[in-house]
Amino acid sequence: MNVYQDTTSMPLRPFLIPTLCAATALAACGDGVRISSTRSENSDAKGVLKVVETLQCPQTMGSLTRKGSASAGGTVCTYVGPKGAEVTLQLVALDGATPANVLKTFEQRLSADLPRAMAAINAAEARAQADAAAVQADAAGTAADTAQRAADTAQEAADEAAAASGDRASVRAPGVNIEANGDDATVRLPGMRIETRGDKASVRIGGFQINADDSDGSARVTGSSPDGDNVSINAQDDAAEIRAAAAGEATRASWMLTDNRASESGWRLVGYEARGPVGGPLVIATVRSRDRNRERAFEDARDLVALNAGE
Repeated sequence: MNVYQDTTSMPLRPFLIPTLCAATALAACGDGVRISSTRSENSDAKGVLKVVETLQCPQTMGSLTRKGSASAGGTVCTYVGPKGAEVTLQLVALDGATPANVLKTFEQRLSADLPRAMAAINAAEARAQADAAAVQADAAGTAADTAQRAADTAQEAADEAAAASGDRASVRAPGVNIEANGDDATVRLPGMRIETRGDKASVRIGGFQINADDSDGSARVTGSSPDGDNVSINAQDDAAEIRAAAAGEATRASWMLTDNRASESGWRLVGYEARGPVGGPLVIATVRSRDRNRERAFEDARDLVALNAGE
């Protein structure tokens, strides 16, 4: 690697390290919210989902054990899991509603079990929208270009002065460009761009965007896979909301809300896994758990949905 300029070593802001970890951990996040699929000749290139009339409710599924028999004409089955986890498998007709509206109702009902987590997520969302509006407002006006050119000139002078005092580092090599100045840094690599500005960090990797703010403990991840499947993660302090949806007209969706702090009822995780063909009905498994380790009850709930609706 050729280093065109490298002043005395300058520590990058510690927040950059977990941000980089978040970028490289996207594959792991995908494991938690993956949406299984198989190639098929149907229009959305996913496995064909079944039109279900009555649920299949085995006595056990992984860590889950069924309570009683199916009720409501074979459309509802209830399971218990580790540490008192509750899983309810339901067959839900659309009855003219859209899948998004039906799932929104489930989200509202489940999020009521973690009110502090939902309040934190909503507050973070409001701040993100306000920040986006502020950015758009700052970019308005015909004088912006002129002001930017003047600012760039001033910044170049400031960078030169900073480099002379040992606060600036610059590394360039084929496919690599790193610029650091005090607490600010920009890193460009093939398929990745990282920027830190004080407490804030922004990472662009593949089809995913990560924005994090160390001052309020928030992080947001949004993006889509090459197949068009969408994933979003919104974290605020002790709470996190994870959402995933597969591309195509059929419904393949996951939603999860977690909180490190137990609610009054003891729950730390709520969520659902939903699948169904175009026009419904939807097979939906709702999960309530006192354990944030979702690799048990949530994965088993997903298997129940797959057993009924298909992959």
